[in-house]
Order: sequence, then C-alpha cells, then structure tokens
Amino acid sequence: MRTRSGRAAAQGAATGISANGGSARHRAETTLAGSWLVLGKDGRLTAYARARTGLLRWTQTRPGGAEWTGPDLFPVSGLTDLHIVQGADTYVHFLGRREVPTADGPPAVDIVHAIQYQTGRPVTEWRSLGNPHKDAAKAARFGMPTGAVSAGGNVHVFARNAGGGVMLRRELAGGKWSAWTDLKGSLVQDPVAVVAYTSGHVEALVGGQDLIMRWTQEKPDGAFGQAPTIPLSVAGGSAVGLETGPDRATYYWTDPATGGVVAHRPGGDVIPLGGAPAEGPGAVLRVPLDGYDCTVLAHRDVEGRVVLAACGTENEQAGVWWSPTRERCVGAPALARDADGRVVLGLIDAAGALRMARQNDEPGLALAPSVAV
Repeated sequence: MRTRSGRAAAQGAATGISANGGSARHRAETTLAGSWLVLGKDGRLTAYARARTGLLRWTQTRPGGAEWTGPDLFPVSGLTDLHIVQGADTYVHFLGRREVPTADGPPAVDIVHAIQYQTGRPVTEWRSLGNPHKDAAKAARFGMPTGAVSAGGNVHVFARNAGGGVMLRRELAGGKWSAWTDLKGSLVQDPVAVVAYTSGHVEALVGGQDLIMRWTQEKPDGAFGQAPTIPLSVAGGSAVGLETGPDRATYYWTDPATGGVVAHRPGGDVIPLGGAPAEGPGAVLRVPLDGYDCTVLAHRDVEGRVVLAACGTENEQAGVWWSPTRERCVGAPALARDADGRVVLGLIDAAGALRMARQNDEPGLALAPSVAV
C-alpha cells in the first residue's frame, strides 16, 4: 500500500489489549488462513491466530531471539473467515469475511480489510470492501476471501461468488480500489490459492468439479485472463502455491482419491508425495539447506500431528520423505525464516497456546522441540 505511511496508520487504528494484563489469558481457537507467521522489516517474527473475540498477535522481542510478547487481542466481531497475506514491503494485510445478523432474512455479509504496517504496531481500522451481490440471499452465500500483494504493492482479493465463479477486487495505482470483477469459473471451491511473483505478476488457482481453473496476467498489475482448465481433482481448501522459478509456481494439494499430497506445475505432471494430511492446506517454504535450494513442507495429519518434509526445489520426483514430529496442533502449522535464516515452525496447541520450534545446527532440516510462547 502506498496510500498511508506506518506513522499515519497509527491514527484511528485498533489498539491491542494485552492478554497478560487481564484476568485470564486469551486462548487461540484456530489459525488464520495463509502464512500466519511472518518476518518484519526489523527482523522480528510475528504470529497471528483467531480467538473467539478477535485477532491474537504474538511478537518476537528481538530478531532471532527466543522471547516473545503477547498475545495481544485486537477485538473484531462477526468474522467467519480470516486470511493473512504479506507484501514485499512487509506490510501485513488481513482479509476477512464478516457476517452481521439482520432483523429478518439472511445475515449481511461483506469483505473487510485491515493492515499492520510495522512489527508490533497497531492494526488499522477494518474497512469494508463490500459484496458484489445486491440480492441479500446471494450476498449471504459469498465465499471466503484470499489474496496476495503484487510486487508493486497492490492488494488483490479473490472470493467465490454465489454462482460458483470467482470474483476479484484489487487496489489500483494511487490507492483506489476497483469494482468487483467477475473472472467467471464454475463450481469453484473455497478458497482460491494465489501466488504473487517477484516479477510483479499475480496468478490464482482453484479447484472445481474434477478440474482446476487458473487465472494469469500478461503484465504486472494487468488484466486477468483464464488459462486452459486442468483435468485434475483437488480436495476442497487444500491447495497452496509457491514461487519455485521465475514466473513459475508449484502447487501442492491433497488428492481426494488417495488422501495424499501431490505437487504440480501447470503444464507438467502430477507428482505424488504421499503423506496423510488433515483438511485444509499445508505450509510451504523455499529455503537453502546445506547450500541447496530446497522446499520445506509441513501439514497436520489426520491424527493431529505435525509432519515435515524437505526436497530440492522443483525436484519432488527424486522423493519426499515425511517425518512425523512429536508436536500436535489445531489448524494448520506455519513456516518462516527468522532473522538468522533459520527455519521456524509455528503451531497452536490443543490448549490454544502458541508454540515455536526452531532449526538447530545439525545438517539438513532438524528442528529443536517446540517451546510454548
């Protein structure tokens, strides 16, 4: 976003309520959609989760350190879904689906957006991005938002509409927002997987009924066109994408036929990776390990355990071996690199507490046991 500075964002922003200062510690109920563990410009990590009454935030006290503050609570009501995305400028964007009860008829549904500009700073007020449906019944069926921030700093918001297609609303040059645009599609599943490339291009992929739909741009921040459909099936809500080459993404999802994870680069083959993930997407991270360009994957399996794997980037066909950890979690785990370049695994445990496991000094991908924050 280029419309407001971090200092200006503090004006009218939502102030967090320290959980440690109250009579009871706030409990995380589940994780956010998207990469909910992020690295700020100052080198500190921040983790986010959902509580019954709003957004929870934990903040690392120093770059690479083991101590954290929080959780801080940012009250917000009516959210049914909340997606997080970070831009190259390190601003953190929150995209929510909000339901407000009405006196009669279906609830009023809209998409809301808020920003955290700097590590540890307030979250801005939640601003409505509206709903493309004028009819109340259709508006109530509007889906959960996902999105990305282009290299140019423009926010792109995607959501399934009441008719089963994909809608897009995005920030334009100068900070103004476009109207909702119908990208078409048929019988799409929530949510849409979105990848923002370092080149400035953004693309979106979503599963339908025994096929995959994808939208791409010819130029950064340009119009979206629908690519040819791919005759593959995706377990609902399981797809996640990662830039693994110049303007090239690898998508990972759960195969509904086998229950295992697969990898796919559009135009290539489907590569079975095994595993037995629970519902929802896994976490993916591109990181050097022992001098090699690698991709790390993590998911919660059907028994609630966190399972890890690593492979050479775009070399999944050489084999992926899943390693169960001793960790158990609710929602999806998260992966990030800290200020020292180490892999950090974040999870929410059954008690609603945040736990962190950090890469140790052993070769390859070896994580120390998790520690409660």
